[in-house]
Formats: sequence, C-alpha cells, structure tokens
Amino acid sequence: MRLPDGQTKGAQGDTALWHPFADMHAVRRDEFIVDRADDVWVYDTEGRRYLDATASLWYCNIGHGRREIAEAVAAQLTRLEAYSVFGDYSNTPARELAHRLAGYAPMADAKVFLTSGGGDSVDTAVKIALTYWRHQGRPERTHVISRVGSYHGMHGIGTGLGGIDANRNGFDGVFPTASRVANNDAAALRAEIERLGADRVAAFIAEPVIGAGGVVPPAPGYLEAVAGICEQYGVLFVADAVICGFGRLGTWYGVERWGLRPDMITFAKGVTSGYLPLGGVVASGDVAAPFWDEPGRPFRHGQTYAGHATCAAAAMANLDIMEAENLLDRALKLETELHTALLELTGHDAVTEVRGGIGVLSAVEIHPDVLARDPGVLGKLHLAARRRGVLIRPLITSLAISPPLTISSEYFAHITEVIADALDEVTVP
Repeated sequence: MRLPDGQTKGAQGDTALWHPFADMHAVRRDEFIVDRADDVWVYDTEGRRYLDATASLWYCNIGHGRREIAEAVAAQLTRLEAYSVFGDYSNTPARELAHRLAGYAPMADAKVFLTSGGGDSVDTAVKIALTYWRHQGRPERTHVISRVGSYHGMHGIGTGLGGIDANRNGFDGVFPTASRVANNDAAALRAEIERLGADRVAAFIAEPVIGAGGVVPPAPGYLEAVAGICEQYGVLFVADAVICGFGRLGTWYGVERWGLRPDMITFAKGVTSGYLPLGGVVASGDVAAPFWDEPGRPFRHGQTYAGHATCAAAAMANLDIMEAENLLDRALKLETELHTALLELTGHDAVTEVRGGIGVLSAVEIHPDVLARDPGVLGKLHLAARRRGVLIRPLITSLAISPPLTISSEYFAHITEVIADALDEVTVP
C-alpha cells in the first residue's frame, strides 16, 4: 500500500544522534524511526509495517525477533556478561565460537581472531599480514592491493583500501601503501604486482561478491585466477566475507562456492545476524604459524570487546538456527528466485541491468541518463519504495536488495512491483 508523502516517519524532533552516511541537515528533524521488528517485517513508531528487503544493513540473515537469540543472550548475561580475552584470559562462549568457526573454514588448521565488527576485522587482517611478513624477515612487504568499487569498512586501513572514491575523499593518506585495480580483470592484478614488485606486496583483499560498490558478482574464473596469481607471487589472499558470509552466498564464508582457500577471511554481520556486534578474522594455519609456533611473538593488537562472551553466545545461537533451518541450502534456492523476479525490471527505461544470481543479493542499475538528469534520484526511489512499504537501499548507481534468508519467495514479486512503481513515479515524466 502506498502511503502519502511524509507518512513514513515516527516521532519527530531535532535529534542528537549523528547518523552514518547521512546529510544531517536533512535528517536532523526527519528521521525514520524503526520501533520493532518480526522476521522480515519492521514497524515504525506509528505501527506501520515495512518489508525489510535489505536485512537491515546486509546482516539480519535469520530474520528479526528470534526468541532463541534473546534467551541465549539473557542466559549468558546472568552467568558472565563479558571478560577480556587479552593475554591468557578466555571465556567459554568465545572459545567454543572460535573452534566452530575454524571448523567451518576451508583452510587447514585455521585459527580465529575475534573482533567487534567488520571494519575491525579488515584492519586486523591487514595488520596480521604486515606482522606475518616481518616475522618472515620481509618487512618491506607492506603494500596491499584492493579493487575499484570495493568496500572494506570505514576504519583507517579499510578506508584507505576502499574502492569507492567518495568514501576515500580526504583520507587517502591514512593508509598510503594501498592501491586499487580494476574488478573482474585478473591481468590487472598481475600487472600491479609486477609494477610494484612482488617483494613489496603483502596482500590482496577482495569481496567474493562486491557489495556496497553495486552488488557485482565475479566474472567466471576470476576469483580462481586471482587466487592463483597471489599464490604464484607469494601474496597473501584475504577474502572479505563480511557481507558474503554466513549464508548470504549459500555457504559459511562465500569463498567455498569457488573452491578457494584464502590465507585469511574477514567476517562479521551474518555471524550474529546483527543481534549483537561481533566480527573476526579466520587465518590459515600457515599464516598463524609464526605467532603460534614461535615464542615471544605476541600479536600486539586487539579490541576491548574482542571475544565478548555475550556476543559470542549470540553468535552460537545464530549458527544453531542457521544449521537447524538449513538456511545455507535455502539461500541457494532463494538466489535464483530473487534474481528471476527482479529481471522483469530490465524492461523499464530507467534500468540498464539487474545484477545477481550468486547469493541472496541483487542490484537494479539505474540508467546513466537518469542519474545525470537527477543526481538525487536514488534517494527518491528509496523513499518512494518505503512509502509503498518496502525497504531497499540506494548504492552508488543502483538499488540493492538483500532480504533475510527466512523470507518467502512469494514476496519477490511484490518487491519487484514496488520498485517498478517507484521507478514510474520518480523517473517517468
């Protein structure tokens, strides 16, 4: 149902909350307040219901409001809410979670470094890589290569690596030993390694499917090719699975679909389905060996809430749900149904393509002429869909759809219809 203009907001008033990626001049008195949620539905403060077609920010894979998570969290809070895992300290949920995540990993003898989120995880992986090379007597290997259009969080290192120019504007000097190569072009990676000299390159980082940069799946053979190039030149391959992991691509870490065994995998988001913040790095046994097998080599890095007992308990309960409900297998079915439904939008004059088909995430690319004519069109499309009761996400030149893995495929036609109506409203003269 289409709601009148202005009827998508909850309680109003000048806010003290500084929103990420927001024009606060516009948002300060015009927030959209989410009050409660249940499975694939969220509700504003006036009780209106919206289909969450983005799983919040790519993360709510098991759907909202799961009592199993609440009960696991409550039980852990009353036993041990949290305690540092620095030095030799540990706690049972963090230890059990690390063992479980290592067991899911495609690498041999994997080890898990827990963090508070995805940005933490990327910065941690890069610092592991640089420290690894120092332990190998190769301190000159400090350069990290990423890709145009990539997103690796907004911490210092992740910002410097990011391939979305607007996010890096003004911060290029934060991590100067970074460069970006074209996506889906393995030859470009080889050329950049040879330009820099392989003896200077520490790592290459890549999302299996680019997320915030526009939901761009890999070309056939691309990921296998870049993994082979990294192996040839002795460059560590870091798979950024923050978005792609825990069922979003139908596997635990996304990379398994291509038979990859990266040196490291970063994760967050779906590991708890966002119920509590947690992330981490899975390192292969080879990468971990200098730290684990040699005395006097502590990794001088960590976050206060790394290994947080209650967050780890939430993750364990989330993984229990994913296994019990076969959500990985379900995702493989949903990915085809979602992509097929959205392909109908390619007939609209404002749409150039629909990307997807690998994982439960897709993007509707808006025609360059439409974007040029109205630079604010993506925001308008997002709001037009929201007035119709569906939450989608504007990216750089496209609209993203990435619903919870619990969604019924019956809703895909509705999502498609709402986007089509929004396109008609906003882009058709």
